Amino acid sequence: MECWKLGAAVVHYHAVDPVTGLPSNDAGLYAETVRLIKKECDIITFPTLGAHGAPAGRRIAHIIEMAKDPATKPDCVPVDMLTTNLDAYDADKKTFTSMNRVYSNTIEAIMDITRGVKEVGVTPVPMIWNVAGVRITEAMIEMGIFKEPLYCEVSIFGDEYRAFGHPATVKGLGSIVDFFPPDADWRWAVNVIGGNGFAVLADTIERGGDPAIGLHDYPYPELGTPTNAELIARVADLGRSMGREVATAAEARQMLGMPS
Repeated sequence: MECWKLGAAVVHYHAVDPVTGLPSNDAGLYAETVRLIKKECDIITFPTLGAHGAPAGRRIAHIIEMAKDPATKPDCVPVDMLTTNLDAYDADKKTFTSMNRVYSNTIEAIMDITRGVKEVGVTPVPMIWNVAGVRITEAMIEMGIFKEPLYCEVSIFGDEYRAFGHPATVKGLGSIVDFFPPDADWRWAVNVIGGNGFAVLADTIERGGDPAIGLHDYPYPELGTPTNAELIARVADLGRSMGREVATAAEARQMLGMPS
């Protein structure tokens, strides 16, 4: 609620088991989160997909289940537009943590996930980690898999996650968004994983994009380990200082074509 009051229009979340704290794909946990959010505010709900490496049907099973009830139906879900090494780097030990962890998203899987969630009225959001993701997204718009106006998100990464994609710098962001089609009708957000994102988010605002920030991506110890609400307040103030007012969740829904 506090984040919403301070200007957050979209909430992304990963469900965890309430006993063990481990990641969970339980549809009931995901659904209850949306149910509780909808009782309090109109923020756009953006749960993650599940079961990395599983067939597309399993990865969206909880989304399909949630969409059966208007009280738990999510607004949108992320669709990662790449296959990559998903392995963290330990700079102290000078080694990668698993050496063999691959995150697979074949073209077929991307298409199946996208079609599956669209069939139940949930918006697929292309998650772009590199230039190839831009080009695949553009191709899938031509194919009719995605449609414009498009809502998408760009992710860039700190040094711990250097195997994932482009670096969490202004130059790293530019090396992706500079390849957006010049006539594209895309509304795009940026999140920075594994590092302080404020310089990049300022550049995002300057370029006309939308900032995405949260403790799940980076804990900001240099800022005294703030809360999510405190991060939202900082970003909102940054936007206003640069001449961009913060949209309400209702305004964001209208911009993104998502019903209330």
